[in-house]
Amino acid sequence: MEITSLQWGITIALILGLLVYDFLFHVRTPHEPTVREAAVWSAVYVGIALLFGLVILVLDGPTLMAEYYGGYVTEKALSVDNLFVFLIIMGSFAVPRADQQKVLLFGIVFALVARTAFIFVGAAAINAFAWVFYLFGLILVFTAGNLIKGELAQDKEDDANNIVVRLARRLFHTTEHYDGDKLFTVHHGKRALTPMLLVMVAIGGTDILFALDSIPAIFGLTQEPYIVFTATAFSLMGLRQLYFLIDGLLDRLIYLSWGLSVILAFIGVKLILHALHENTLPFINDGQHVSVVEIGIGTSLAVIVGVLVVTVLASLLSPKGRALRTIQRTQELTERYLALPGDAPAAERNELAAELSALQAHFPRISEKHKNELIEHRARFRHMLETARGQHREFQETGAVRTPSPDAGDTSGAAPDVASASDAGGTRGAGSSPA
Repeated sequence: MEITSLQWGITIALILGLLVYDFLFHVRTPHEPTVREAAVWSAVYVGIALLFGLVILVLDGPTLMAEYYGGYVTEKALSVDNLFVFLIIMGSFAVPRADQQKVLLFGIVFALVARTAFIFVGAAAINAFAWVFYLFGLILVFTAGNLIKGELAQDKEDDANNIVVRLARRLFHTTEHYDGDKLFTVHHGKRALTPMLLVMVAIGGTDILFALDSIPAIFGLTQEPYIVFTATAFSLMGLRQLYFLIDGLLDRLIYLSWGLSVILAFIGVKLILHALHENTLPFINDGQHVSVVEIGIGTSLAVIVGVLVVTVLASLLSPKGRALRTIQRTQELTERYLALPGDAPAAERNELAAELSALQAHFPRISEKHKNELIEHRARFRHMLETARGQHREFQETGAVRTPSPDAGDTSGAAPDVASASDAGGTRGAGSSPA
């Protein structure tokens, strides 16, 4: 079914309008969104995307609607995975929290432009050369293999120090200090690039790499450029709000890369099967079509949603997922306890201590392998717990507490490992110590 120019025009105007609104009312004035603001606007953008699927149903029929929803879910999952990289990049550049919105909006706009270019290039290539389906399929299978390889190797690449950023630092005068949200500043009497510009360059460069797997993935579900474009665009809408909503929760999706690798491999195989069905290469079946089973859009949508559901449940309910939640919550509460002022209410101290004591009871069930994997700085972790324990014991004995820095003193072994102490049965009762 051919999409009319009017439908294209209205859709593009809607997307541009959403971007302009986002900039004028949310990003132009630097601020850190509240959880409520991020949740409301994330829900609004997801709602708009879902309603748009119903518009496609009315205008273009159920097949294109199913293709749109399949593409949207796939691209949204890939976008969430991209947020991990954005977190690393902005953490590496120490982007001020209030300015992160502007960086994210730039990343979204650049991703939309880059992926739109890839969409039309890919559509033209598909129309001209049927063998492109083989290429797209192999790219996705290769990407899926790399995701698994990265998970097994546990390698953490320095995404912030990519070749574009290194080149910019070599060719131009740069500064390590921010000047508000300015892209350029004056440093030692010279015009210089600020880290704000460099972080945008880093995110723009990674956006191009993301497009190399996201566009073939959605072309595996539909070959209609309009559906590819709208599913991609609406998956990017609301990504900024989603970042602030699930920041701190992203790393709990410990099996997301595994789930995405399964999805990409599945779509890659689907593309290769489709390429065989449409085959024109002379060295395959003498250039004739190969009679193979093709996977319908309904099956594709069911597999994608099913894999994502299993991935999320496994991440949250598996022993490693539960261990991560326990460790993260323990660290969060310990930092809150150590940050309490000396005159903090006794009820607040006792409540934090009781919750920490309850969390400590879970440590014997965490394997040493998971402790070593999930506690990045184990000596500092146990030192913080011992410091909080000492403070609470002092509070119970004297009714007051000194609040030394949690980083003060020797962390190289003065305090026993809290996990090992728990394993040995050395836990204390609720209210007696925080760990």
